[in-house]
Amino acid sequence: MVDNSKTGTILGMLSILPVLVSIIAFFILRGPNADVYLIIAIFGILSIIGIVLAVISAWMSKRRISKLFIGLVGLTPNVAVLAAAYLLLLAMGISEV
Repeated sequence: MVDNSKTGTILGMLSILPVLVSIIAFFILRGPNADVYLIIAIFGILSIIGIVLAVISAWMSKRRISKLFIGLVGLTPNVAVLAAAYLLLLAMGISEV
């Protein structure tokens, strides 16, 4: 049998990983010749994966506050990365006009 509590904790910890990968990708891909649309795509895809993992983690937590907190800790930075990707996409659209 699958232990939902343990699986929820693991998924909660994994939901933080896309944020760290986004930060590392930002520092690797930055510069004057950076492909901004590639960076936006990486941020968007990774943050959506992180949000899905955080929501599944919170759903599997069985309403325990400590386990639910792990899901929220994963959800908050992923939403922030997705918002930053959206604002970057908006800025690129405005600059092309």
